[in-house]
Parts: sequence; structure tokens; C-alpha cells
Amino acid sequence: MKFNKLIPELSVSNIERSKLFYKEVLGFRIEYERVEDKFAFLSLGEAQIMIEELNDHWDTGVMEYPFGRGINFQIDIEHLEQFVAHVKDKGIELFRDIFTSHYQCGDVSFEEKEVLILDPDGYLLRFSETQQTSEVR
Repeated sequence: MKFNKLIPELSVSNIERSKLFYKEVLGFRIEYERVEDKFAFLSLGEAQIMIEELNDHWDTGVMEYPFGRGINFQIDIEHLEQFVAHVKDKGIELFRDIFTSHYQCGDVSFEEKEVLILDPDGYLLRFSETQQTSEVR
């Protein structure tokens, strides 16, 4: 297994609830876990994330809902509309439904479809599907 150079670790209030949400609702896979530490390493495609139940080891302040204020995690996926339909079928309310952004990077234009979802502790997850739309020559 290849580890990304940056892997966020999220403190969660209930590891079992978070594992269920990430696995069953969002489709992440548990790569490994340390049950005794209430820790899990998860992946979805090439995206990697760690979750660990609150334990006072990493707390820099009072943890209260919503966790992660001021940050969102972009996770690139394929088939965004299918993913959103699956999430809605699981009864999850979207924080923001699908929206489209356009970007220009040098001579290349991109269209990015995105959706925002809150995890059980209020971390904002931004799932996106990007397609190149044109290239200026």
C-alpha cells in the first residue's frame, strides 16, 4: 500500500458511528485499524483519511460540533451523480447539492462538479468530479 504524503486524521466522537458512515454511506474501505486505540485508516480510490475517537492526545482546544470549522476536505471521485444518488438513498441530507465550477489552468479549461456532505461530527467533505473541457493551442 502506498501512503499519500498528506493524510488528514480526524478526531471523532464515536468511532463505530464514523466507521459505519464512511464505509456504508460513502463507500470508503478500512485499510487497517487499531481497535484498542479506536483508530481506523480509510481509503476511497486514491484518497486516504484516518479517524480516531477523541482521546485527549491531539486536542488543542474544546471539541464541539461541528468539528473542523473552517476546513473542508476535497475528495476526487468518478460518477458523482451516482455517488450522490447512493448517499441520498441512505437518507443523508446534503449540505449543498451538486454545483459546477469552471477553472482555467494555463491553456486548459476544466469543469468540476461538486457536492458537500457533513460527516457525523460536522466535518465538511467536498466530493468532486473534474473533466477537462478544452485546451487552447
